[in-house]
Amino acid sequence: MVVRRRARAVLLPLGLYAVSILVVGYFLHEAESGSRGLEAKRALKIQAYNLQQELDATKADRAEWERRVALLRSDQIDRDLLEERARVVLGRVHPNDVVIINP
Repeated sequence: MVVRRRARAVLLPLGLYAVSILVVGYFLHEAESGSRGLEAKRALKIQAYNLQQELDATKADRAEWERRVALLRSDQIDRDLLEERARVVLGRVHPNDVVIINP
């Protein structure tokens, strides 16, 4: 009877500690590699960075096109840009241009 009480006094806290350690270990594992863990957060940050780079490039491209369109407006036409567009649309070349035709 005394041995049982001592065994219970020792094994019960050990069992509770073991269960507590397993529960904490499970939550630590999920915090690191779960679907909302640290690894997922890193992947989302990388994806957000790549999307931001793509957005910046697209904004720069749009700004360039807006600048070129503004140059073609009737109140401030850029003669060089107008001539370039006319040549492309009409399929004409200037007599001083060198034309290289690829087969």
